[in-house]
Amino acid sequence: MKKLNGSTRKLISSIAIIVVLYLVMNGMQATGNLSSLMSGLLVPVCAYSLVAIGLNLCVGYLGELSLGHAGFMCVGAFTSAFFSKMYQDVIPDVPRFILALIIGTFFAALFGFLIAIPVLRLSGDYLAIVTLAFGEIIKNVINVLYVGKDAAGLHFSLKDMMDLGLDLDGVVLINGAQGITGTPRQSTFTIAVILLIVALIITHNFVNSRTGRAVKAIRDNQIAAETVGLPITKYKLTAFTISAAIAGVGGVLYAHNINSLTATTNNFGYNMSIMILVYVVLGGIGNFSGSVIATVVLTMLPEMLRGLSTYRMLIYSIVLIALMLFNWAPGILKLREEHGLTTKQLFGRFKKKKEVQ
Repeated sequence: MKKLNGSTRKLISSIAIIVVLYLVMNGMQATGNLSSLMSGLLVPVCAYSLVAIGLNLCVGYLGELSLGHAGFMCVGAFTSAFFSKMYQDVIPDVPRFILALIIGTFFAALFGFLIAIPVLRLSGDYLAIVTLAFGEIIKNVINVLYVGKDAAGLHFSLKDMMDLGLDLDGVVLINGAQGITGTPRQSTFTIAVILLIVALIITHNFVNSRTGRAVKAIRDNQIAAETVGLPITKYKLTAFTISAAIAGVGGVLYAHNINSLTATTNNFGYNMSIMILVYVVLGGIGNFSGSVIATVVLTMLPEMLRGLSTYRMLIYSIVLIALMLFNWAPGILKLREEHGLTTKQLFGRFKKKKEVQ
């Protein structure tokens, strides 16, 4: 029997932990031992985890710092919610949600592809600034967009709702800064966990595929990769598009978990982009499982500590520092995975090198 490599074992253990946590949370919900506040965070946690996985693919494996993944999440959220709202009385619940998921993912991937063409010519701070600007542009465009539907079809306006010119039986689908109201709440914890596991499997297979190895080679030394004939643009576009698509899936989950979807700074703007980046950094650059763990801890912890109103943010800050100090995914564990060594064997090698010196 073929022995599994380190990354595959890690994936299997991560999926097993997610399944166990899912069963525990479901059991607590069924018995009423989970507060309504914590229950309401289950789907958003999975949505944020998906966006963090997408961003980690971009930052950890492509090697490009993006601050625009909240924008891709926003695209996925609004396109899927628009579709669901528009066909709410036409298409049954299950096929409508599946189609909304496909549409949200597709448009997020499309925007990722279109943005990547000019943006990936930049690097470092310039790339971060441009992607941040993209996220802000998307948010602000949605805040001034009015869309309505009546017997004559769709009506668009960038002024106000009255400018749509709808019939008496017309329905406003997007109401400017008020966003989309009345989206069917179809995102369940079960669906969210399934999508999270699928995203982990897809990213694991991608980074260990021929394309993924090429992406890592480009990240490590782009000049050397060009020298051996790797199509740099093709591989960068592929990785960035997949990254944006995964963020779009998180947006679909988020949009179908709330009744009123608005594009504000806290949920789709600069604040969210920075928060997702914090999840990625604290979870470990290049460590998808770590991104999920950091997202769960940092999202759930403030609510778990709500009773300690005076010391809540102090404890939260201490946990942030502890996660950074005892980060399980930089250097050492990455080397362990690449060489298939146990932690003891790896430290044994470092000890021998030190004695030789």
